[in-house]
Amino acid sequence: MFWAWARVVGGVGLLAVLLWQVGTGPFLAGVRLIDAPALAAALVIGVLTTVCAAWRWSLVAGGLGVRLPLATAVAHCYRAVFLNATLPGGVLGDVHRAVRHGRDAGDVSRGIRAVVWERTAGQVVLVGVALVVLATFPSPVRPYLPVAAGLLLAGGLVTVLLARAVPNAGPSRWARAMRTAVADVRSGLLARRTWLGVLIASAVMVAGHLATFLVAARTAGSDAPLSRLLPLTLLALLAMGLPLNVAGFGPREGVAAWVFGAAGLSAAEGVATATVYGALILVASLPGAAVLLARRNRVPVAAREAAPVGGC
Repeated sequence: MFWAWARVVGGVGLLAVLLWQVGTGPFLAGVRLIDAPALAAALVIGVLTTVCAAWRWSLVAGGLGVRLPLATAVAHCYRAVFLNATLPGGVLGDVHRAVRHGRDAGDVSRGIRAVVWERTAGQVVLVGVALVVLATFPSPVRPYLPVAAGLLLAGGLVTVLLARAVPNAGPSRWARAMRTAVADVRSGLLARRTWLGVLIASAVMVAGHLATFLVAARTAGSDAPLSRLLPLTLLALLAMGLPLNVAGFGPREGVAAWVFGAAGLSAAEGVATATVYGALILVASLPGAAVLLARRNRVPVAAREAAPVGGC
């Protein structure tokens, strides 16, 4: 409960600082500039990224031994994206789909682990793409890239060494958790039938989110070349991984304001771009609202059919 409130307070604090620094103008201007072509592009890209997310989830879940049909995964992913975009924290939709799938499959633990690992795979691919792009194009963080890459490499090596050092047997909770994690990675992510699909799905999703951010930048009025916008949008996407937001807003706008300003553009342009992106993501997630409504409408009908005649 404490961390849930801390995330909300953190997101509100970030937004308050942004409003104090740049005012409400960039937020309102970004929303006013959204047009029909931008909304159509967001919806189309949203279909692609959501189907890829569902495919990745289905592959990982299958590797962990819990069946998940692609159509079911697509519906759950749309609902999760909508909840993530409208509720504080940015992860409640994923928590919901993890627990719901685990209950449906009869193994809540595996259901939760499937979502954790498929999301982790997505973040790893995003970081990998970010390192390549940030090393190729100029950005405010380019001077710090060697240090960041070294730390990530060291962290990866430490993780691998810890995984190899885990004993094959042992009563401790830590040892059991590590053995489970190693087994999950081998069967859910690195197995021959899953790793390529997970990689392709994750790469397409990163490309889709970048495309949506670039559409948002152009919609917000930015005329900077793509070579200049691409690293800035990637940094904003990385910031979205921080669970300190209110209905999706918070770190994304803060980082966008900073990197756009540091790159010689303007903080207001960064805020407007991030605001447009948030609005486009919300529109792209609206099919998830339809999934929620359909579910709410089916439950009472099913309950009525299951109730005995004449019962209370």
